[in-house]
Parts: sequence; C-alpha cells; structure tokens
Amino acid sequence: LHNHGSWRPKPLLDTARFTLSFKSWHRKKHQNSQALWKHEAVQKYLETLSKEYQQVSHLLSADSLNDFEQRTLRKRCADLSPIAAAFQEIKEAEREVQELEAMCTELDSRDEKQLLELALEEKESLDQKMNMLCRKLFQLLVPKEKYDRSPVILEVTAGRTTGGDICQQFTKEMFEMYQNYADYKCWTFDIVNYTPAEIGGLHHAAAHISGENVYRHLKYEGGTHRVQRIPETGMSSRMQRIHTGTMSVIVLPQPEEVDVKVDPKDLRIDTFRARGAGGQHVNKTDSAVRIVHLPTGLAVECQQERSQQMNKEIALRTLRVKLYQQIIDKQLRQEQSSRKLQLGTRAQSERIRTYNFTQDRVTDHRISYDARNIKEILSGKEALDKLINRLLEFAEIEAVTQYLENLQTLEGGG
Repeated sequence: LHNHGSWRPKPLLDTARFTLSFKSWHRKKHQNSQALWKHEAVQKYLETLSKEYQQVSHLLSADSLNDFEQRTLRKRCADLSPIAAAFQEIKEAEREVQELEAMCTELDSRDEKQLLELALEEKESLDQKMNMLCRKLFQLLVPKEKYDRSPVILEVTAGRTTGGDICQQFTKEMFEMYQNYADYKCWTFDIVNYTPAEIGGLHHAAAHISGENVYRHLKYEGGTHRVQRIPETGMSSRMQRIHTGTMSVIVLPQPEEVDVKVDPKDLRIDTFRARGAGGQHVNKTDSAVRIVHLPTGLAVECQQERSQQMNKEIALRTLRVKLYQQIIDKQLRQEQSSRKLQLGTRAQSERIRTYNFTQDRVTDHRISYDARNIKEILSGKEALDKLINRLLEFAEIEAVTQYLENLQTLEGGG
C-alpha cells in the first residue's frame, strides 16, 4: 500500500507507548474529558485520524487493490470509523454551544431574562452532552486492557490499629459495600472465604465476582483504604477521640481459562470446621478447606459450600488464579512499559483512599477527588459508581495525554 504513495497509517493509542501514572499532577488542567478535548495536540491528532479515515474510505473504492490490500484497509477503516464519527458529533455539538453562547450574550444585552434562563438551561444540557461525547471518544482511543471483561477475586483484609476493632469493623463495611455494588451492577457475588472477628467485625474475606466488565470497574480499588472515625463503644467513644485504621483490598482478574499446572505433590491440603455465618452445618463437619502451595507459600481457603470436595475445587481454582497473577505481574515488571494492573504500585502499604467519618468525606488521593456523604458511598450504589467512573475517566485522560506527549516528542526528534 505504501508503494501507492497515498496512504500511511497513523498510530492509534498503543499501550506499549506509555505507563499509566496517577501522579502526574502537572496535568491537573485536564481533569475532565471536555478540557482535554480543547487541547491543541488532541485537536491536531484527531484531525489527522479523521483525514486518514476519509483517505482510507476513498482508497477502498479503487478497483486496483488486491485481496490483502482490501483486508488491510477494511480493518483500518473499521478502527477509524467510530473515532471519526464521534469527532464529527463533538464538532457539531461544539458549534451548537457557540451559537447558544452568542444568543445568551444578545439576550443579556436586551434584558430578556426569561429567554436567557431557557437558553442557559439548554447550554448546561449541551455542556453535559459535550462531556459525555468527549468521554466516549477517549474511550474509543484508549485500548481495552486484556482482562477488563474478566471476573475477579476480591479480597479484603483488616489492618492493625491501637483501636483494636476499628479495622475489623471497617473491613466488614467495605466488604458489604462491594457486595452491594455487585448487586447494583447486576453482577454475581459468591463468597469464597469469610473470617469474622470476635466483636462483630471482619478479619479477612474473599469473593468471586462475575458479570459485565467487572475487572474494568474494580481494578483501581486495589490498595490500602484508611478510615478515620470515633469508635462507637469503649473509652475512645466517651473521650471523642478519633482513631485511624486501615484495611487492604486486592483485586485479581480471573480469566475464563486459567492454564496453570499445579503438581499435587506441591500442595498441602488441610480441612477444618467452617466459621461464621453459614447455617446449621457450621462447626458440625470439617468441610472448610485450606490449600498451601509449598514452592511459593501461597495459601487459599474456602468454606462457602457444605461439601468438602466442592470447597476443595473452588480453593484450587482460586490458587491457580493467584499463581497466574504472579505470572502476569512478572511479565509486567519485565516489560515496564505496560500499564499496571493496580494504581500506583502493587504494594498494599500505599494508601489510595481515606474515609473520614468525622468530616463525612471520602478522599481519593490518586486524583485529589473529594466526595461527601460516606454512608451513600458505603451503600455501594450510585455514589460509589460515580467515584469509580471518575477514576476510569481520569485514567483515560491520563493515557491520552501521556500518549500525545510521547508522540510530540517522537515527531520533534526528542
């Protein structure tokens, strides 16, 4: 095709070209999709892709192309078509906004208050549409991660604090939050392990979550979550003393087919009586199973089923996922240019979010985002979904921004 001298493909976003980082504070001016859309480099890049789409469409109508050239161009056309369509849609919406702004200026000068209010309402609606269209465009540009559509294993573990039960109580609330969020998103939430604390909290729990785009929505939840609150009981509650505690969340993608061979000789399998809520069979039979993978020291437990055999099968599946995750992490560390599966580093010591009950505020430290009404967020519905979507939008913006910066450097010979 290059021999024709008429077409050379422009690069679409490529995950190998950048590393996703949530610490690029110099990009704060691009905190939403519409702001990034107005960036000169973005406009130039999209104009180039739009022109290429027109060029490829024109070339496809030529009779001189062989089968290979036709297939190559059709694939490129399919990649560019939704981007070009979204680009034109935003351009049209932008023109509408400009016309409305001119109308508002005129109505204001004529003191037409009622008409001005209607025009301003329409402008606000158009602004929301613009942001939605820009978000849609950047979602098209940013490549989908390999595991975005995968189900996950989500684990929660209580941290330690001088307050004793504050971490366990918070861990229980967080686990219930994700359980409610799964229900809100119409996902399936199966508890694999549940180890309650003595005073009504939770030491550790794990669940298998499946449904549409589960990993995509939960992949940035992994890390250390901090709580600041006054305990409801004990001396600290009477003294109105704020205690700080932590709990950690791990989110592991679970591909449908995990081909990891496990030698039975490398396993130590223990059985024990199930603990916690679970019906009359709890503490009656040794149905719970713990499997330790001796070469790596990885340990998994399952006590959700009454059957020891079923618990063993679930535990083995979870073990394979964790071993598979180690392979993924090793590959990512070796490549270094790929996006990390969790924000920041995988170290659980990195605090990603603070839940301050005394100020009724949740702060996500990676994107400097504050949300009010902790109870709404812990209910695991619309408020949590809004926070998670803000993280996803920021990740998309960050990916596009960094890619374009790298592209400009390459074109400039830097």
